[in-house]
Amino acid sequence: MRVVVLGAGVIGVTSAYYLAREGHEVTVIDRQPGPALETSFANAGEISPGYASPWAAPGIPMKAAKWLFMQHAPLIIGARPDLAKIEWVARMLMNCTSAAYGVNKSRMVRLAEYSRDCLIALRRDTGISYDERTQGTLQLFRTEKQVEAAEKDIKVLKADGVPFEVLDAAACVAAEPGLAPNIGKIAGGLRLPGDETGDCFKFTNSLADMAKALGVTFLWNTEITALEGDSTRIAAVQTSAGRITADSFVLAMGSYSPALARPFGMRLPVYPVKGYSITVPIVNEERAPVSTVMDETFKIAITRLGDRIRVGGMAEISGFNNHLHPKRQATLTHSVEDLFGGAGDQSRATFWSGLRPMTPDGTPLVGRSTVPNLYLNTGHGTLGWTMAAGSGRVIADMVSGRVAEIDTADLGYARYQRRAKPQPIAAQPVAAE
Repeated sequence: MRVVVLGAGVIGVTSAYYLAREGHEVTVIDRQPGPALETSFANAGEISPGYASPWAAPGIPMKAAKWLFMQHAPLIIGARPDLAKIEWVARMLMNCTSAAYGVNKSRMVRLAEYSRDCLIALRRDTGISYDERTQGTLQLFRTEKQVEAAEKDIKVLKADGVPFEVLDAAACVAAEPGLAPNIGKIAGGLRLPGDETGDCFKFTNSLADMAKALGVTFLWNTEITALEGDSTRIAAVQTSAGRITADSFVLAMGSYSPALARPFGMRLPVYPVKGYSITVPIVNEERAPVSTVMDETFKIAITRLGDRIRVGGMAEISGFNNHLHPKRQATLTHSVEDLFGGAGDQSRATFWSGLRPMTPDGTPLVGRSTVPNLYLNTGHGTLGWTMAAGSGRVIADMVSGRVAEIDTADLGYARYQRRAKPQPIAAQPVAAE
């Protein structure tokens, strides 16, 4: 079967690899000159199935109001009016109940755990290397209130059988010795020993090479303008390189996916939530993190990637922009220096931002769309790296006509569908948002 994958981030490339491994003739199209040059380029580096949680949670509305006034705020909301932003935030707030949180986190953990298992198998089968470490994630609490609030997560972890450890300050330092000078700032921690870390950019580029060896064709520097067809079938994709036909299409364009799906009656609830990171060379091994530390106060991940520290986080709801605001870099620097002071050379830090494709309930859209031969693999938010291998495997199974190895009934667009069915229409060219 001929399959076109739209997008060459970590989600698109993993989809292409698994599809090619099943014997499909695969073409990947991307506007960039190579793989993983947008949202997948410099993410936080954590592969954290146990930490897979929706942002929509009980108490978030009150916390968000306080965050907006913090010096080092984890949440920033742009002032410019944006109907899509208002609608997305409203939907997220509707998911801020205990019942919704339990359902959303459980299905996110299900996909993330499966993805971690797929990644382990992929590493075993191919020998792929990407500065990987398998030493867990430590969610670090600076206050007793944060320790108490973790109970809701612990209940879900128990229900889903995810290994975890509740740590006091001393045990946190035992897991991450670099924290020792700042033990007085630690109230406790939640450690997830099954989590991993790695460089998403390195992984995606290596996997793209392996996909090429399996026969995958990559079309670089190619703009995607529209899907052509109607609500019964996609016939082709219109690009700057011309019209490209296929039997099936996989939409893996992150925050830009809704624009291509909209002409077919689909309103994908995916919004670009901007995140930031700095990458800092290590100059003091004793002070450096061993794996990933999640600073709960600032919602920032501090991750060891080989001889570098990746510090990533924050959520800026401001639409499609990649402006690098110095104040955001200051927040990242503050978090890592406050916990691992002197571990890295901040004078050589590189600063980056990316648009994370978020859904209101936190779960990505993985599965069939309303058009039979169009598959969705988008909306992974901050967990694209964590969920990539599993999502790609699920899509490959579906395209190949097989039942996926995990329950996928609640992962697709169906949970957002309205009762009205889209009418057959001809697609018009859609500019990227």
